[in-house]
Amino acid sequence: MPAVTVENPLTLPRVAAPAEAVARPVLTVTTAPSGFEGEGFPVRRAFAGINYRHLDPFIMMDQMGEVEYAPGEPKGTPWHPHRGFETVTYIIDGIFDHQDSNGGGGTITNGDTQWMTAGSGLLHIEAPPEALVMSGGLFHGLQLWVNLPAKDKMMAPRYQDIRGGNVQLLTSPDGGALLRVIAGELDGHQGPGITHTPISMIHATLAPGAEITLPWREDFNGLAYVLAGRGSVGAERRAIHTGQTAVFGDGGSLTVRADEKQDSHTPDLEVVLLGGQPIREPMAHYGPFVMNTKDELMQAFEDFQKGRLGTVPAVHGMSGEGPSEA
Repeated sequence: MPAVTVENPLTLPRVAAPAEAVARPVLTVTTAPSGFEGEGFPVRRAFAGINYRHLDPFIMMDQMGEVEYAPGEPKGTPWHPHRGFETVTYIIDGIFDHQDSNGGGGTITNGDTQWMTAGSGLLHIEAPPEALVMSGGLFHGLQLWVNLPAKDKMMAPRYQDIRGGNVQLLTSPDGGALLRVIAGELDGHQGPGITHTPISMIHATLAPGAEITLPWREDFNGLAYVLAGRGSVGAERRAIHTGQTAVFGDGGSLTVRADEKQDSHTPDLEVVLLGGQPIREPMAHYGPFVMNTKDELMQAFEDFQKGRLGTVPAVHGMSGEGPSEA
């Protein structure tokens, strides 16, 4: 980890918050519980226990792995439906294949992101390719769910395949951090991901002892999730480590710092920074559907059961009758 990197970050554009920016305080630091998803791959539930008013427009995020599979062990998810939101699948290490009931699909690997706007609904499946199942190997990624406002929930499904080589790469003034802007904008630098709900998604790698203070839109919330390593967040240097999420309060900048000493298997601090403009609409969420009302949820289940969200291609079989949460 990670897949997308550069030999000399000082060749990249540098970003830093202006001195007059108000630093965002750290409101909470929570630890993600571990579990299993789909056919049994290990996940950390990054947002478990965080009040939704701090997350909006984000719904949930799973860190998938990091796991070293033996031959025959790699797992994915069975066919399942979605409606009313967007899924963002970011693969740091390993390979994932995607297929949907509309005939779309593709392979993402080593720094690639697939942005799926489920909108009015579809069925899809995510799984490692057969070659990886046979050989085993490293797998590590994230899946983030981003809510859609009511006006967009029933839009036609859409895909964006964002290759690792297309992310916007930036650094801190001293070159101690590599910033990968996957979506949104940071200090005038635009990432490739196009979103219906204004957000920023950044994967930052900080060398031991490095610190970043980034400008942050004041109308966005602010979250930092640690993929690997140890460090601190905020001007108050609140300690944070692998599997923990920091929630920032109001302000115009946020700060993350890597500890001087990291674990032997984790040379740097790896952190995902998220910000978004809250939608502030009622949310009804159950399983794979995110709508505004209970009646809309019931309609989504009825449409799924009656095949209105699509059908599994004939060469595949539906794995179970009920929907999955993946």
